[in-house]
Amino acid sequence: MTTFTGLHHADEPLLLPCAWDHASALALAAHGFRAVGTTSLAVAAAAGLPDGAAATREQTLRLARTLGPGPFLLSVDAEGGFSDDPDEVAGLARELCAAGAAGINLEDGLGPADRHAAKIAAVRAAAPGLFVNARTDTHWLGDGEGTTRRLDAYLGAGAHGVFVPGLTDPREIAALVRGLDGVPLNILHSPAGPSVRHLADLGVRRVSLGSLLYRRALGAAVEAAAGIRAGLAPQGAVPSYDEVQALGRRARDEDDGTASSERPWYG
Repeated sequence: MTTFTGLHHADEPLLLPCAWDHASALALAAHGFRAVGTTSLAVAAAAGLPDGAAATREQTLRLARTLGPGPFLLSVDAEGGFSDDPDEVAGLARELCAAGAAGINLEDGLGPADRHAAKIAAVRAAAPGLFVNARTDTHWLGDGEGTTRRLDAYLGAGAHGVFVPGLTDPREIAALVRGLDGVPLNILHSPAGPSVRHLADLGVRRVSLGSLLYRRALGAAVEAAAGIRAGLAPQGAVPSYDEVQALGRRARDEDDGTASSERPWYG
């Protein structure tokens, strides 16, 4: 079986779509995505809570337990670990491993680099089989200053890969790749930024879609409702009731080894 770490060193970069529930994850996996992530924005929004506020630990674990047994490798967006205490973050990592997760994404939120490094080291010690993707928010929340210093600290603490969302300039991406000397760089896909093919040419090894699919789904739902109100027919793929039901049946069949080889609309 292909390992999650191995996907970061394959011929093509890992394109990681992010799901928000069981159906979205199974539909993505059925379409050939070997790994699926979660998006903290969707977890928070579904619970009526703010993203990035360390408020969704239990909801994140609940989703991981739902998706962990699925026919894909799971990476969990865990914000900053939902705590400033490295031991508590390590406990979360153990629970994610037990749920079946293959990776964890931890963001620094521009907090102290040594504190984030301590969290990474604690996760590595508590859950050595978990791929740790260390995110710095220097470009997401700041002007990019200190990126290399922070990444060096996180790699020194044992991170397997690094994530710099908000970085879109091709020259800066290429320079960062060179400085990482083979460590997988993760970039957040931006519709206005380089294409996945361009990012691959620059040496990026992982391209995350973040909350994009969830936000597109929300937009499509509102657009469809407003269109119907205006007398228009919905556009785009619309799975039937039975096809969505089949996602649940597929998961149960895979659990008992009786999955059908037929691929419905989402495959």
